[in-house]
Amino acid sequence: MNELILAIDQGTSGTKSVLFDRDGQIFAKGYTESESLFPQPGFVEQDPGQIYQNMLDSVTRCLADAEEKDFAVRDRVKVVGISNQRETFLLWDKKGLPLCNAIVWQCKRSVSVCERLKNTALEAEIKSRTGLIVDPYFSGAKLTWMMENCSDIKNTVSERDVYFGTIDTWLLYKLTDGQSYFTDITNASRTLLFNIHTLQWDDTLIKGLGVEGIHTPDVKPSSYKFGFSDFEGRFREAIPINSMIGDSHGAAFGEGCLEPGQAKATLGTGSSILWNTGQKPVTSGHGMVTTTCWSTPDRLDYALEGIIVTCGATIKWLRDQIGLFTSSSETEKIAQSLENNGGVYLIPAFSGMGAPYWKMDAHASIVGLTFGVSKDHIVRAALESVAYQIKDVVSAMEKDSGIVLSELKVDGGMVANHWLMQKIADLLGVRISTIGIEEVSALGAAYMAGLEFGLYKSLDELAAMRSSMQFFEPNPDSKDIRKSHAIWQTLVNKHC
Repeated sequence: MNELILAIDQGTSGTKSVLFDRDGQIFAKGYTESESLFPQPGFVEQDPGQIYQNMLDSVTRCLADAEEKDFAVRDRVKVVGISNQRETFLLWDKKGLPLCNAIVWQCKRSVSVCERLKNTALEAEIKSRTGLIVDPYFSGAKLTWMMENCSDIKNTVSERDVYFGTIDTWLLYKLTDGQSYFTDITNASRTLLFNIHTLQWDDTLIKGLGVEGIHTPDVKPSSYKFGFSDFEGRFREAIPINSMIGDSHGAAFGEGCLEPGQAKATLGTGSSILWNTGQKPVTSGHGMVTTTCWSTPDRLDYALEGIIVTCGATIKWLRDQIGLFTSSSETEKIAQSLENNGGVYLIPAFSGMGAPYWKMDAHASIVGLTFGVSKDHIVRAALESVAYQIKDVVSAMEKDSGIVLSELKVDGGMVANHWLMQKIADLLGVRISTIGIEEVSALGAAYMAGLEFGLYKSLDELAAMRSSMQFFEPNPDSKDIRKSHAIWQTLVNKHC
């Protein structure tokens, strides 16, 4: 009887639970959508209790799906891996009771904190020690804001134990009834509090950001024996949780970015483009951040990362807020129906612009509207904005690394739009490959868990395990998309 790995991918939009067999094939899956809260302009939060319950519900749905194929499937699940939205964090007490909502990575409440830190000695220390830039995207600045603006949080820190954690740590703490308080290197490296050279929480940064006195989790490799859980009775016995990894890093591992020079782009709510730079960090001079790629007990690979704040979120906004279509799957046909973009460009700065621009105070805009423009042009402009942002990030990474990209591995919900995939290939001038499944972050977590459990003997064995790939070859005659991209760059510099 084949063993199964349960992978949980807790993302911004919802939680996926996926059962993979040893060959990396999906046996069953379940999904539960999450709700974001917007208490005031620029603030983005989520209910931590709902995050946890949604995770449990997604596991329940996954098991129900599996039991339609094998009634005794629960006994085949041998190990669990977790991937998660990275920079989102919360605070809780020793009993596991939240002291605040989860503060989502999209939240901009700490803009003023970041502005205050710009051009200071601490900013230089943060970049040197963490590889990151001072920006509201990362956890530490928002934690500073909480300490400065929430008196109840600050008082609680001085009076009793307060635990800090990203979502992986929160789920682990709850699943193990507080017995396990860990995070992994990839998640820790996104907080502005972790030194990627010493691989320790950095006291200089913790003091500089004014967040002393808060407990921080022990940091381990992504592949590690983190604890055991029966998922509140969903399994007869407690199952080992043997991996935790940030979702973008999990996708890089699942895609097979195991060697220097290999890159992947995850197209979800936002986008993370990770470029494996090997076992030494590379400093960026073109708006990228230096970060960790993935880690095992005997190896740590670093990466350059280009963070695109808004990709799929733009499509969701057009669907839910503007009502231009009812399903995201319609966008491919809409784009195909037009010969060109009609001179319409969408700058998706709904939460500012990330790499390589880093203009977090920018606002979204639609440029080029005339009476001859239809809603279809706006939809196409939104899709093209994804391709443009990827091109700008890849160009910056090539300058930093000195390596010319030969192929980009792409994953996430937007890979289903083949029109967009082809446009990205045409603009980059290289082949685009997709692994054939959307659940690549979960797959990376599953591979990590299986590696620690002993289902896989080595990284070489995992490197040979690739699902059926789909490729999009660039069209050398595609000049329109390159001309449009040049206009886009001018508009971004003008309007942001």
